[in-house]
Amino acid sequence: MAQNTAEMRDEKARAAAWFRELRDQIVAAFEGLEDSHHEGPFTEMGAGRFDVSDTKRTAEDGSDAGGGLMSVMRGGRVFEKVGVNISEVYGTLGARAQQAMAARKGLPGMKEDPRFWASGISLVAHMRNPHVPAVHMNTRMFWTPHGWWFGGGSDLNPCIEYDEDTAHFHEVQQTHLDPHGADLYPRLKAWADEYFFIPHRGRARGVGGIFLDDHNTGDWAQDFALIQDIGRAFLPAFLPLVERRRGHACSADDKEAQLIHRGLYAEYNLVYDRGTKFGLETGHDANAVLMSLPPLAKWI
Repeated sequence: MAQNTAEMRDEKARAAAWFRELRDQIVAAFEGLEDSHHEGPFTEMGAGRFDVSDTKRTAEDGSDAGGGLMSVMRGGRVFEKVGVNISEVYGTLGARAQQAMAARKGLPGMKEDPRFWASGISLVAHMRNPHVPAVHMNTRMFWTPHGWWFGGGSDLNPCIEYDEDTAHFHEVQQTHLDPHGADLYPRLKAWADEYFFIPHRGRARGVGGIFLDDHNTGDWAQDFALIQDIGRAFLPAFLPLVERRRGHACSADDKEAQLIHRGLYAEYNLVYDRGTKFGLETGHDANAVLMSLPPLAKWI
C-alpha cells in the first residue's frame, strides 16, 4: 500500500462532504418511491419517512471522537426498514484494532502513532415486498498517519431471484467502473463474490455486486473519483428493480422465503462483516452500527 503521512485535511473534508451529498440524494429518492407507490400490495399503508438523528462517539477520556447522521425508515409501504447512515469518526485505535490493521494492511508504526480518521456512507434496505431485492451499499475513506485507503461497494440480496434484475444491477456497476479500467469490474465482482460468501452455510448471501478494500494507487484524486462512481452507480442500479417488482402480488410462502433469507443476511453481518466489527470495537453508536439488521427474520 502506498504510504502518505500528510494530515490530508482537504481530502478528508472533500470525502466526508461527498458521502453526505450521496446520502441526501438517496434519502430523497427513497422517499420518492414511497410517495409514488400507488398500485399493488401495501398501497393502503402510509408513505414512509426517514427518522434522522445525530450519532456521537466519545473517546475513553471523554473527549469528542466524531459521530455521524443516522437516517432510518421503518414501516414504509415499499421499504420495511432502510438505513442510510453517514459517519466521520476519529481518535486512536485500541490495541486489538492496531494489531489487526498492522497485520492485515502491513502498516508499520501503528503502535507508536495509532491515530485514525474514517468517514463513509452505509446503506442497507430490507423491502416490504419479497419480490423486491434487499440491497447493501457502502463506501468509505480511512486515514492513519501511516497510510490511507478507500473501500466499499454494493451487492444485491434477493430472496426471490430474477435473472434480469441481477443482470441489470451488474451491468450498471460495470458501466460506471469501465472508465476507470476495463479490468476493474471483473476484479471487483470476483472480490464481492469472495467477500460476501458465508462459509458456515457454504453459499453466497446474495447475487453479488462489487467490492474493494485497501484501495490506494498513490493518486488520491483518481481513487476518490472511483469511489464516487461506485456511489453514483447505486441509484440507477437499484431503483429500476424496485419500480419493476414493488407491484407484484406476494403470497405467504413468498414472505416466508424472505424471512428465512433475512436470517442468512443477519448471520453474515454479525459474524463476518468487517464494518460491523470495526464499528463496535471502536465505540461507535451501536444502533447505527447494527442498523443493517432486518426488522424481522426467521431461522428454521
